[in-house]
Amino acid sequence: MKRRSWWLLVIVSLGVMIPFAAPYFTFNPANSRVSNTPGSLQFPLLVAHIGFAFIALVAGLLQFSDRLRAQRPKLHRSLGRVYVGSVFVSSLLALGIVGDIDNFPKAVSFLALSLFWLFTTWQGYRSAVRRNFTEHRKWMIRSFGITLVAVSGRLLVPFLLLAYALLHGFSLPAGREGMVEDVLNVNIWAGLLVNFMLVEWVILKRK
Repeated sequence: MKRRSWWLLVIVSLGVMIPFAAPYFTFNPANSRVSNTPGSLQFPLLVAHIGFAFIALVAGLLQFSDRLRAQRPKLHRSLGRVYVGSVFVSSLLALGIVGDIDNFPKAVSFLALSLFWLFTTWQGYRSAVRRNFTEHRKWMIRSFGITLVAVSGRLLVPFLLLAYALLHGFSLPAGREGMVEDVLNVNIWAGLLVNFMLVEWVILKRK
């Protein structure tokens, strides 16, 4: 990845995710953006999921540094193990949270995201173990594309709000709260679709 593009990706990703994740690390359920049941394991699992996902994001960003990969190959491999381990833990924690999400569309999108994340990362890890590094790189790019859904899904919210307004003739049949809820029900799917197209049609096809 070109250095300028890599730095832009780092700045945008951290700029989106740090403000989102920070309230959860106060360990105060009142700061959660997701409703949770008092006294249940839902909030601790959510915090752990976000924590490991953030580690995966940072490790993944470093994996796409050409300089680090060329000059520090051992560190590159170590960070790869950190990335894979963080994805596996975060995905499994997400599967434990799905049952507590009372919104069905959002629960299904969260489940699909977690399963895709696990699958692509496992394929990348298995390819590396078999020393098929061409396939390893392809699968890890796909895996990191899914990691970045946490970023793209949030960046797409303003565009989805505009699309909602256009599709409803700039009226709000369910009110402002209904509009926001509908958008947040589909932003993960939109992020998955956009990232999938970028990875498959732009990055991997070009390579």
